[in-house]
Amino acid sequence: MNPIEAILTKQKVLIIDGAFGTELERKGYDINDSLWSAKFLMEKPEAIGEVHKDYLEAGSDCVTTASYQASYEGFMKRGMSEAEAKALIQSSVKIAQKVRDTFWSETKNHDKREKPLVAASVGPYGAYLADGSEFRGNYGLSQEELMNFHRKRLATLIEAKPDLLACETIPCLIEAQALCKLLEAFPNMYAWVSFSAKDGTHINSGESVRECAQFLENQKQIVAIGINCTTPQYIESLIGEIKAVTTKPIIVYPNDGSTYNALTKTWDGLSKSSSYGKMAHTWYEKGAQVIGGCCQTTPEDIAQIAKWVRA
Repeated sequence: MNPIEAILTKQKVLIIDGAFGTELERKGYDINDSLWSAKFLMEKPEAIGEVHKDYLEAGSDCVTTASYQASYEGFMKRGMSEAEAKALIQSSVKIAQKVRDTFWSETKNHDKREKPLVAASVGPYGAYLADGSEFRGNYGLSQEELMNFHRKRLATLIEAKPDLLACETIPCLIEAQALCKLLEAFPNMYAWVSFSAKDGTHINSGESVRECAQFLENQKQIVAIGINCTTPQYIESLIGEIKAVTTKPIIVYPNDGSTYNALTKTWDGLSKSSSYGKMAHTWYEKGAQVIGGCCQTTPEDIAQIAKWVRA
């Protein structure tokens, strides 16, 4: 049984965590960097652990590693050797595992919940470019070229033994296909794939989300299909589109409705909703079974979800 299914047989929703980079920023850390939150793997790993702990305490059943923007290319541009880059990428999984295991060692944290998972974040090629192209998906690369980019990092993360992979903010179908092809070399590893979308029916590349979900429905190692880093207003429609073509759990973790400005590396039009838990309940009613938050969401938002999930 895959790790997501194992939890969903015991509770109605698997709660994932919320924003990572913007949560570090909210704590006073500077993330304005081409490595984004991954720079803290080099500079201040304990800050990463703090965020994981906050989300576990808020009620997350899964924490996602700080590897979204971590790549061999990115670290080696900073003067790291290949071996050092590998160690940093794997440290993202080890930090999360250590925090999770410490949290779970206290029996009071076992109430109404299963042992939390660690999902290794696999960001898109556009995240490495650090120019916002993960919100456009217009890379102009072939499937083979995308596989070449992801291959080593994927193997490195899997070697660190996360519970599963979180292939997230994927803006185009060809990148999802490249990742699925690479996964075939690791038949015991599972992953979720979540796309970033520009409206209620299309992912950021302009391709139909239904077409993307249809492809993933037939991929044995993909254990949840969905949407992240997308404004909440489109989530209900997107769930409906995905639900029409898949029997797999639907995962949603939108941002708070802000728009990312790649030039200033800031979020425009902050539209924080105080009823994140209420919106999440609607997504559950529409068919989502794995729910969390993306950029600008907080442990408080996750706690709101946990309140009704564990009621």
